[in-house]
Amino acid sequence: MTETPWEPPLAGTEVEHLVGALERLRMTFRWKADGLDAAGLQARVGASSLTIGGLLKHLAANEDYMFNVKLRGEPIGGPWVDNGWEDDNDWEFSSAADDKPEELYALWDGAVERSRARLAAAIADGGLDQLAHISWPDGRHPSLRRLVCDLIEEYGRHTGHADLLREAIDGRVGEDPPAGWQPVGARV
Repeated sequence: MTETPWEPPLAGTEVEHLVGALERLRMTFRWKADGLDAAGLQARVGASSLTIGGLLKHLAANEDYMFNVKLRGEPIGGPWVDNGWEDDNDWEFSSAADDKPEELYALWDGAVERSRARLAAAIADGGLDQLAHISWPDGRHPSLRRLVCDLIEEYGRHTGHADLLREAIDGRVGEDPPAGWQPVGARV
């Protein structure tokens, strides 16, 4: 095992590169979000309403939504049924203020684990060219490749947000977690 398991391969297959890019962003985001208490998870910068807690919950919902709803056509399921999930663009961000830090970290960690398993199974069962359940208004269906790229884009955007928020909270900066880093969750 390398000291930086999130590093994408230097010369791998398309699947290895796409999954590697997603994993790198997941781990960079998790590192930016890691080890905060409730005040840190709810901290804001300037006029923005974004918080790292809201980003944790939003990206967790995106993980489950991408590979359950969009890919397979199944209900979002999981913890979302129990926590009052609403399919709107602001619910995860606003409702995260009511969640305990350990709940937010567990929600993201669990969603990523489920997502990894679903993605690996889908790749094994049809590869990146398979079409997703979701369709565009004209009836076309995106490929699994497109869904993976969409999730990479989502993480890219929000990892940048988390980078700015974390620097304002305690000065943590950097592109990647340090060698040997492991998530610890909420600071108590």
